[in-house]
Parts: sequence; structure tokens; C-alpha cells
Amino acid sequence: MDKPVDLRKPLGFCSALLCAMALTAQPTLWAQETETPAPSKVERKNLAPVSRDVLRVKLPKPVEAKLKNGLTVLVMEDHRAPFVSIQLYIGGAGALFEPAPLAGLASTTAQMLREGTKSRTSIQIAEAIDRLGANLGAGSSFGSSEVVLSASGLSDNFDAWFEIVLDVLLNPSFPADELAKLKQRQRVQLRQQRSSANFLAGERFNRAVYNGHPAAIVSQNEKSVDALNREMLVQWHRERYGPQDAILGVAGNVRAAELIAKLEKLLARWKASGMKEVWPRDPVAAGARKVFLVHRPNSVQTTVALGNIAIDRRSPDYFSMVVMNHVIGAGSSGRLFLNLREEKGYTYGVYSDFTALRYPGPWLAGGNMRTEVTEPALVEFFKEIQRIRDEPVPAAELEASKRAIAASFALSLEQPSAPLNFAIVSKRYGLPAGYWDAYPAKIMAISAADVRRVARKYLNPETMQLVAVGDGKMIKAGLLKYGPLEVYDDEGRPVP
Repeated sequence: MDKPVDLRKPLGFCSALLCAMALTAQPTLWAQETETPAPSKVERKNLAPVSRDVLRVKLPKPVEAKLKNGLTVLVMEDHRAPFVSIQLYIGGAGALFEPAPLAGLASTTAQMLREGTKSRTSIQIAEAIDRLGANLGAGSSFGSSEVVLSASGLSDNFDAWFEIVLDVLLNPSFPADELAKLKQRQRVQLRQQRSSANFLAGERFNRAVYNGHPAAIVSQNEKSVDALNREMLVQWHRERYGPQDAILGVAGNVRAAELIAKLEKLLARWKASGMKEVWPRDPVAAGARKVFLVHRPNSVQTTVALGNIAIDRRSPDYFSMVVMNHVIGAGSSGRLFLNLREEKGYTYGVYSDFTALRYPGPWLAGGNMRTEVTEPALVEFFKEIQRIRDEPVPAAELEASKRAIAASFALSLEQPSAPLNFAIVSKRYGLPAGYWDAYPAKIMAISAADVRRVARKYLNPETMQLVAVGDGKMIKAGLLKYGPLEVYDDEGRPVP
């Protein structure tokens, strides 16, 4: 099954960050390292080929319908292969809306969908899906407003595997024994993730930039796992899993008119839940720089994350942010990588990214470096941030970045499901008609003044939140130079 493009992220960089509508609100920017990397001798030409045809995109449009129960359906016919994939986005059922003491309620409910229905056990569901050569899964990551149910299989037996999808969606039984097993696995995962410096950095960074917003939570905890019970999952499903705020995307070897008529009958029993999406107040950027140290004694490296809240997905600054971010750190041709990795040899890689959802998300730069070079590495981070704010990007560098973004967009269109994914993004965020057709041209129209303007607006060194995970005895003095310091242990507890 083709992975959907990550609809929260700008297109055109760091392909590992472009997938996973599984939807983490915190991007992964770091790789582990244990020795000094040698500065690279690779010569980069920065000449991504972009023809004029790429700038004149005309994406196929899906057939759109609204069912009587309120479900929006988008169907993209593609008869080149005997294959069908579906993506169902259920708004209002995501982790963003769960009570703080019950962190993980949304994701646990989604994971439990295929663990049993009124007529099938978890084993029967798994065996039937395997026998039909299909795939089925569901999830909701922290910070997401939605649950995403994905499935795929052959068009020849579409009716058979789609019937299982509907059974899982509409008739989950949430068996207590399966929930107990899942909770046990979750407890193990909680212990494992705290051994990861990247997780600890992401946890502390989200709490710093999102403050009291629900997206500040990036994980369950032992208390929330223990608190969950079957009745809570049943209630969450009953109240939140409604068609009125849902989008069903179907791509593949189907006939749109026939499928929509079939869906009208099959989903007639799926009634609107009556639950309305009540969005939390948008997060706002911090007004002063603060420094957070997560102390890991004897750590041989420091994991750094710095940034602040920037834009939402519908912001008019979005295209300028895509280009600006590409210049400074979206990949191995970014300034951060070329400085800290290629020139200084401090790290195997440092990158930047930004998250743009229905609510504003952060611009973030980060990476892993050896403990002894933490202080000079931070100097270079802030140096590059200051440079992109103060100096217009040279014409050749700007052109190379824009070409790379446009070429990456063109490459993404080779995925059979890409046109449908783009249509779903437009529907979810209310983007204007023709948005994706104009995407390459709008990227190529960004000027050096545009890049500098958004850098000055959203990349303020004086208000960035700085997180460092490492040996406090070795790095604390260097961190104190950047502002008031809070210290935590690897369990997230404040250290006096």
C-alpha cells in the first residue's frame, strides 16, 4: 500500500519526514552517533532538474460525493493495477480532544478496533485479512485531531475485505482480555521510550513550546494506561466515531459512480454521533527564551532541539516557510548540515523542520552531537538562524532550493495514491481549488525578501525554546549562557 504523504509537513525535503499520516506532532530529526564524523569531501552541484512542464501541473481530480449520513467521499479511479486503497479520516476522534488524565485514550481505541467485533475475534479478523491478501490498521498520534483508518487489497475481492473494514469500524467489541494485553505492551513501550534521548528531547520540547495546549502531550504515562478501561473505549467510539466530520478517500481499480452508490447502502447504518469538534485555543509562540536540560549522567552525546511556534497549514506564509526551511536545514544541502556536519564535523547530521496543522505548530532545528562540542555546536545553530534573518539568500542558493522542492513535488506524483492524498489535504484544510496545480509555480515565485521576512517573523533567537538532553555536569555551564535553566531527569521530573 502506498504510504500517504504527510499532510502536516511541507513538501520538498527530507523524504523520511514526508510519510506517516500516522501523525506524530513531533518530527524526528536526529540519528544516533558514537564517534567523530569526518568532514565530507562530496561536491554538491545543487542543480535539481526542473522543466517548465513540472511548473504546469494539472492533477487529476477525484469524484466527490456527500452521503446522506454526512460522510464526505473522494474517489480517484486508477485502472492501471488491480488494487484499491482506502483512507478514512474521522475528525474529532483524535488525541487532541482526549482528557489529559486519559492520555492515550484515542490511540488505544483506534488500536483496539481490529481486536474483535460482535461477530469476529481478533484472530478471525487477522486470519481473514491475511487470507484475502489485504492490510488493515488504525491509529491516532498525539497532537492529532483525527483517527486514521487505512486499508488496502485487491480489487477482485474488494467486497470481501471491505466488509471486514466496515465491521471493524462499526461493530468493535473492545474485548477486555485483548485490552489487558495491549495495556501490558504499552507499559513496556513506556519504559523503552525513556531510554531514547530523541524521545526525551521531543517530550520536553513539545511541553516547552505548546505550554498548556493538548499537543504538549506526546505520550501516555503509567497512570493514564492504568486508568483506561473498556467502558471508556466504548464511550469514546460511540461519541466520537461519527461520519459528519469524516472523509473517506478511495483510490484504485473502482468505478466511482458504482462505489458511491454501494457506500450509500453499506454505510446507511453509520449515523452522525452528534458530537461537535470543540477545538482548544491555538498555541502562541513563547515570548522569551528558556533553556531545558534533561540530565542523563555519563551520556557521550547531547541531543539538542530548539525552536518556537510558527504557522498553521492555511497560513499565507506557508510557501515562504517551505523555501526558508529548505535553505536552512531541511536536508543535507541545508546550511545547518553543511556547517555543523560538513565543515565542523560536530555531528552526522542536523536538520530543521516545521509542523503546520489546523493549529500553529513549531519550527524546530535539532540534532545529536558529541558532548564535548555541545557549546560550539549551539553557537553555530544560532549563527545560522541569525544569518538567514539578517542576510538575503544568494540568488544561486535560493534557486537551488526552489528547484529541489519543485523536483521533489514532481517525484511525489509518481505514487499512484498521491493525487488522492493531495485532494484529502485540500478538503481537510479548506485549501482553494487548484492549490496543488499551482504549488510548483508558487514555490518558484518565492523571493529572497520572502525568505528573510518569514525568518525574521518566526525564527527569533531571543524567544526560542532550547532543549538539551545529555550529561548535565558536562554541558550545564554552556547552556546557562542562553537563559534561565530548568533541569529534569529522564523520567520527566524536575531536578532541584
